[in-house]
Amino acid sequence: MQNNVLILDFGSQYTQLIARRVRELNIYCEIYPYHKIPDDLSGFKAVILSGSPFSVRAEDAPHPDLSQIRGKLPILAVCYGAQYLAHFSGGKVEPSDTREYGRANLSVIKDAEPLFKDIKENSQVWMSHSDSIIELPENGVRLASTTDVLNAAYRIEGEETYAIQFHPEVYHSTDGKQLLENFLVGIAGTKQTWTPGAFVDLTVSELKEKIGDDKVVLGLSGGVDSTVAAVLLNKAIGDNLYCIFVNNGLLRKNEFESVLDQYKHMGLNVKGVDASARFLDALKGLSDPEAKRKAIGNTFIEVFDDEAHHIQDVVFLAQGTIYPDVIESVSVNGPSVTIKSHHNVGGLPDFMKLKVVEPLRMLFKDEVRRVGKELGIAKELLGRHPFPGPGLAIRILGDITAEKVRILQEVDHIFIQGLKDWMLYDKVWQAGAILLPVQSVGVMGDERTYEQVVALRAVESTDGMTADWVNLPYEFLQKTSNTIINRVKGVNRVVYDISSKPPATIEWE
Repeated sequence: MQNNVLILDFGSQYTQLIARRVRELNIYCEIYPYHKIPDDLSGFKAVILSGSPFSVRAEDAPHPDLSQIRGKLPILAVCYGAQYLAHFSGGKVEPSDTREYGRANLSVIKDAEPLFKDIKENSQVWMSHSDSIIELPENGVRLASTTDVLNAAYRIEGEETYAIQFHPEVYHSTDGKQLLENFLVGIAGTKQTWTPGAFVDLTVSELKEKIGDDKVVLGLSGGVDSTVAAVLLNKAIGDNLYCIFVNNGLLRKNEFESVLDQYKHMGLNVKGVDASARFLDALKGLSDPEAKRKAIGNTFIEVFDDEAHHIQDVVFLAQGTIYPDVIESVSVNGPSVTIKSHHNVGGLPDFMKLKVVEPLRMLFKDEVRRVGKELGIAKELLGRHPFPGPGLAIRILGDITAEKVRILQEVDHIFIQGLKDWMLYDKVWQAGAILLPVQSVGVMGDERTYEQVVALRAVESTDGMTADWVNLPYEFLQKTSNTIINRVKGVNRVVYDISSKPPATIEWE
């Protein structure tokens, strides 16, 4: 592709958001850490420098070599990027008198500037910085100001370098998308050709070339990512794709059968393997969340390897890895110190000598859904809530038993079915129930009970990076609580989790 946009990541929490906004403009982009700039820049039409939690005045501040970029490719420097260009090019950056966070309005915009085409004065922008550009860099021309920030935007004379001290990628910047389009299309001349249809055509062609007549094995989970990956591969190589759907005994109620039935109508070559007993045996006596994840991951690999050996001459293993996973592994600060163990994370053991193919590795979650729609995958399957790889094991706090799994499956079924019946399911990004290692006193009839407590959780999000709890109707919560307590033997109390992420995570373990 000759219309790529390079985003250099300085560690900002918003970097992935910049990429998603660029792709919403149907423009392909890739994120690289600031210290790993690609040697070959011939495929890139423009560069965006991200924000950063660092101050440019700090000794350990990110300091990239931009000599191959400055003056050769159009640059849009955002927040830290704008301060970096000023600080190291003859300008002056100093701590702000007040920390500049939140909404502001552009009080002055220079006339006839292509970066601000169709953006009017008083446009709302989002600030997030504690330093300010006091003096512009050499050849700097001021383009916009707010009441508190004199140099809110500038360009450098003699090159296509633009800089802004606000974040156009967040929704609070009302004309942020327009500004990005002005820069990428109007200034850099980037073509808007990155569409789901174009992705499908290109990926199918690349898969055919890469795989040829070789066989591929794929572990299906029933989730969106693995399903879209399977349909893409099936379009490319047909019957040479072998899908394995493993029941780890920790799926939702009746999920193993219902998912297999869905796949039956999609023309996929799928084998269902019920290994429930094997997984529950591996989990016996384990309470630590990480120990449970590892036990599930190891057992999955053993079961998957056993099944893969029944297929002759398999060469490739397909995975539903998506772009946030890829970015995490090469982020500015390296992979996280502790990554939650999952059977798709960390590669394959040495005894599985298979090449890996990841057709979705450059897509964000919302893009995966759009590609799935392009491929004709059923709306109800694409709209499924995310479900953790270890399944209900990390929604049962403490050790796992068959009885606890039964209780949680029943509770979860009532909750999820209730969301669907009340037309709330599609308004929620992810929902589930958690079985707590707590018992409480209750009264049923004239009898005293001492039974389990369950927590219900429902969040809204776009990508899982941040999430807010959903304000479900009281009437719905009341009915759901009553139904669970009346129908699920072993539960006598229901609570609702109203924690947002951050500081809480979506899952409890």
